[in-house]
Amino acid sequence: MSSPASRPVPPAAASQINLHGAVDLSSLKQRPAPAAPPSGPAPGAPGAPGEAPGAHPLRVTVTEANFQQLVELSAQVPVVFALWAGYSPASGALLDVLEQIIESYAGRLVLGTADIEAFPQLAQAFQVQAVPTAVAVVKGQPVPLFQGGAEEQQVRALLDELLKVAAANGVTGQLDAVAAETEAGPAPLPPLHQAAFDAIEAGDYAAAAAAYRQALLEMPADAEAKAGLAQVELMARLQELSGPDADALRQLAADQPDNLDAQLGVADLDIAGGHIEDGLNRIVSFIGRNFGPERETARIRLLELFDVVGTSDDRVAKARQGLARVLF
Repeated sequence: MSSPASRPVPPAAASQINLHGAVDLSSLKQRPAPAAPPSGPAPGAPGAPGEAPGAHPLRVTVTEANFQQLVELSAQVPVVFALWAGYSPASGALLDVLEQIIESYAGRLVLGTADIEAFPQLAQAFQVQAVPTAVAVVKGQPVPLFQGGAEEQQVRALLDELLKVAAANGVTGQLDAVAAETEAGPAPLPPLHQAAFDAIEAGDYAAAAAAYRQALLEMPADAEAKAGLAQVELMARLQELSGPDADALRQLAADQPDNLDAQLGVADLDIAGGHIEDGLNRIVSFIGRNFGPERETARIRLLELFDVVGTSDDRVAKARQGLARVLF
């Protein structure tokens, strides 16, 4: 983490941060927020004023309309702002990591994701020099965290220190997002996600894939669309494999270990059948034995299957280690 593109605040320094005047957010706080619809808070808002703490989600898309509510929420729990942009390849990976980590803190932190191309005033207020950048807000005051990509262990160390800073300033709340979802029901899906879901229900996997691809064009860091696309593409491939065809494919893969299509097809069958390690290891082994375009095709398919299984799954972590060994 010593490169200029990735500059975390050392935990020792973070624990001594003074929450007074690091960055001036007053211009944003004073901006009049657009009026919310009569039916409730603006989409993505953490909740209506006076709403019980349990009604807040743990990941919020930051907009001009809900920014002030998030600043106010930082008096209950620290809010981590992840500033990203579609032109930054590292942004999507960082958002995935942050979301998984913050969920593990069980409501003691909230993640606000902000597209600086859609909300440039926020980047200016936080004095962002590059994306992705993570900045926390505690009691309305910003606490710089890091710039660029970051490893999970380092992010957790910084967030642990952030919670100490928050506690020292009387911010010790905990939100109950699970209870909120049970009481209020799940939030409606974004339009393109709903279109994909409807297409899947109708068995039209091509239409579902098209909807997810459009969602990714509009928001490249949309982790749910990325995972959804990988899943429907797997479902489409499996549609063509059943019964005797599947048996024949397994035999072909056994007879021809360097047949790319056979190995990828059997890996799909293994993943769908719950044999996750077998499916992932099959492709890792193929990559270790082969070079050139076929190796790259297999690597891309492996990354897609990581999204299908879930990037936080232990079996994916092991397969990533295996992939690193055969590549490097």
